[in-house]
Amino acid sequence: MRISLAVAFVALALSACGSGSPQTASETPQLNLAQLSTEVSAIAERARPGVLGVGLMNLESGETWDFNGERRFPMQSVFKAPLGAAVLAEVDAGRLKLDDTITLAEEDLSPPLSPIADAYPARRDYTVRELLTAATGISDNTAADVLMKKIGGPGAVTAWLVGKKVEEVRVDRYERQLQPDSIGMASFRPAWKSSQAYMAALNKVPPEARRKAVAIYLSDPQDTATPRGALNFLDKLDDGELLSPASRKLLLQIMTDTTTGQDRLEAGFPAGASLAHKTGTSRTDQGVTPAVNDIGIVTLADGRRYAVAVFLSGSTLDAAGREKILADVARAVTRGVG
Repeated sequence: MRISLAVAFVALALSACGSGSPQTASETPQLNLAQLSTEVSAIAERARPGVLGVGLMNLESGETWDFNGERRFPMQSVFKAPLGAAVLAEVDAGRLKLDDTITLAEEDLSPPLSPIADAYPARRDYTVRELLTAATGISDNTAADVLMKKIGGPGAVTAWLVGKKVEEVRVDRYERQLQPDSIGMASFRPAWKSSQAYMAALNKVPPEARRKAVAIYLSDPQDTATPRGALNFLDKLDDGELLSPASRKLLLQIMTDTTTGQDRLEAGFPAGASLAHKTGTSRTDQGVTPAVNDIGIVTLADGRRYAVAVFLSGSTLDAAGREKILADVARAVTRGVG
């Protein structure tokens, strides 16, 4: 495992001793680098053969620490946070309005999880605000795909990120493409919109074909992010470099109100902490879960704020074990920030 350290330099004293991390003018304590490295390394060993990636940034000082920070991990629904920001950038530019109504057609539906697809055709009309909340709040795949199509597709999201100098985060496919691809299924069709129908179609794919597809997915650079790339996105979002104050506030509120991932980072942070975050989770197949992720901004009870990104790929742990890995990282982070 590679552990790297990057610290934002400030005009005050630099230190060249020990770990090589400089002093800063921050009012918050420096990160306990040795403790973070020791504890997260031990958690990563427990996660094997799964691979763990972690990023941590003090949003006041810019001090940053990461573990496997340069490694690319499949994002799954983590991408919906950058997507939400890209959509709101279109709102800020006046090319889209939150109260615009979008009418869904059958070909707009995407694989589960999607309460919006489940409700179709009884309900077809949604505002941009409703789709944004569904995509970034409850991780609705149809909502995400419809919004992404509205602003120009996956390439437009990645191009927007590149234009904002958010590197090492790339969006390449719609959910209706990525999800079947990652498990060896044929192209998605609306008849598979329910969980029952989707699983029936999945179970028709031979086990060996599914294993091969998962292996390809885990090595594919498409739709991936590095922990340091995720930190870069969260830092720029928090700093107001991506959105207007109103849009930034809206996106962070949706990410705070989400009920997904309650046993992940949220479970590991102390009482009184607030977390604005986005999870990402792949299907478990034949004992392997390609992706279990959680990224966000935590505000501790004393007001200190940190960006945190945790990615776990190729895990063979059960559901409780996978969630505990991420919660334990949050506990290690809490001790590491002092």
